[in-house]
Amino acid sequence: MKKLLVLFLLCGWSVSMTAQHLSVSILGDSYSTFQGYLEPDTNAVWYWAKPDPKRTDVNSVRQTWWHKFVKENGYKLEVNNSFSGSTICFSGYRKEGSSSFSDYSDRSFVTRLTALGNPDIILVFGGTNDSWAGSPIGEYKYQNYLRNDLYSFRPAVAFLLENLIDYYPNVKIYFMLNDGLKEEINESVLSVCRHYGIDCIVLHDIDKISGHPSVKGMESIANQVREYMNK
Repeated sequence: MKKLLVLFLLCGWSVSMTAQHLSVSILGDSYSTFQGYLEPDTNAVWYWAKPDPKRTDVNSVRQTWWHKFVKENGYKLEVNNSFSGSTICFSGYRKEGSSSFSDYSDRSFVTRLTALGNPDIILVFGGTNDSWAGSPIGEYKYQNYLRNDLYSFRPAVAFLLENLIDYYPNVKIYFMLNDGLKEEINESVLSVCRHYGIDCIVLHDIDKISGHPSVKGMESIANQVREYMNK
């Protein structure tokens, strides 16, 4: 009986320790940035240690949603590849004084998807800039992609998730959907996630300053992600 008890305790300890050492990678936009904590470090940032108080009250990496989530839940950070202002598709914000979109293929989620290290979990937090920029929505497409397809949101999201699945086999992928986005963005993300069997964490009631999570908002995001994953 004692041997069985010892074995049970050791097995339980082993499972617990394994869970605590799972690694997490972030593929995101400005909401997931902080100066000095991104790979590559040339990515544009929104958050840093001495911010304009009118812009944000977040002044420490420990206040970001992703740092709180990783630290408080016993995970290990693999890579945070987030880029402020980035879109999922190749179409960015409109050029000044023009009706045409800027080409964001250099910073898009699609372009950065292969640079996430070797994680156990991938958290994709995007779509916000596609919504704000009014990027073309396009049609749903799940095969035979052409480069031109990736300038529209729906085929770009499908391409992103399909390639994440193929590039990172046996890695759990979650899509985090911001609140306050255009309904066609929300519907598109949910539809593509269903197609690929990807969990979509639909966020709500995020406190923001200048359209970006405040300290309170960051904490809310971390809590909502934890609660979803614990279910």
